[in-house]
Amino acid sequence: MPTVAITDYAFPDLSFEEAVLRPAGVEIVSIKEKRSAAEIADLVCNADAVIAQFAAVNADVVKAMKKAKVIVRYGIGYDNVDCGAAHEHGIPVCNIPDYCIDEVADHTLAFILAITRQVVPNTLDLRAGKWGLATPLGMMGALSQLTVGIVGFGRIGRAVVKRLLAFNAHVLVFDPIVGPAEIAKSGAVATVSLDELLAQSDIVSPHCPSNPQTKQLFNTAAFAKMKAGSIFINVGRGDLADSSAVTAALQSGHLAGAALDVFDPEPIPENHPIRKMPNVLLAAHIASASPVSMRKLRETAARIALMAVRGEPLPNIVNGVYNAR
Repeated sequence: MPTVAITDYAFPDLSFEEAVLRPAGVEIVSIKEKRSAAEIADLVCNADAVIAQFAAVNADVVKAMKKAKVIVRYGIGYDNVDCGAAHEHGIPVCNIPDYCIDEVADHTLAFILAITRQVVPNTLDLRAGKWGLATPLGMMGALSQLTVGIVGFGRIGRAVVKRLLAFNAHVLVFDPIVGPAEIAKSGAVATVSLDELLAQSDIVSPHCPSNPQTKQLFNTAAFAKMKAGSIFINVGRGDLADSSAVTAALQSGHLAGAALDVFDPEPIPENHPIRKMPNVLLAAHIASASPVSMRKLRETAARIALMAVRGEPLPNIVNGVYNAR
């Protein structure tokens, strides 16, 4: 019987995956929580396909795969998979690029609106028995009066721009790959360089993948280029920003606030100062969450694994291996 190995998962069970794979005669072997590379290597050794969520599928884990015809990442990003090692061993790596677009775009807007309208401080003041404006008037803003810089114009970046334009925000976009004409079709005001975007934006929100070119793109130098009193939003990948640089920019007051669904590392250490900053909104990497998005993610991952087991052509290959071993 062919097997699909699931290296880790944050779901209550694997019922959606089982509904796809078991009627097709495919067995699931799994580990619920992240384990050591040695344990994962042992799990995937004889699997016909591998699905991973957060576990590090490093070169040693890939090397241990004797039969795998695909590695599927539960998600859009795939930076926890060593794609180079998978390419070397002739194993395609696939992601799920079209799930949770609306959820993450909505969460971005929720963060932006919550921080520009000071939703949380005003709620907390009322709970404490107070009445009136909880913050200085200057901290209250309207999107129609603000410039928002979007870094990355993929599916989610485009969805965020569409929402921002509905609020009459002034939108700037930086993407080194997508051409100005394509960006202009969205109605975004301008395609600019990254430095121009940082200097002109009141709010900056990255929506780019994590790769060697973008890791810690938002570092001390980048934050220094941002407007004094600006806001940083991150619902993408935690390592797009240097966490110590974010923290320092907030502590110095150069950043007026931040809203972070992702961080590096995760979970955020319990004693990390950013957990207690009143001008920071935090969430535990949950921007993608909804019943619809989770079902789509899990069923799609299982279907891609099943396609690989059956020797069928695979969608969403990200590492250039189109002829599986």
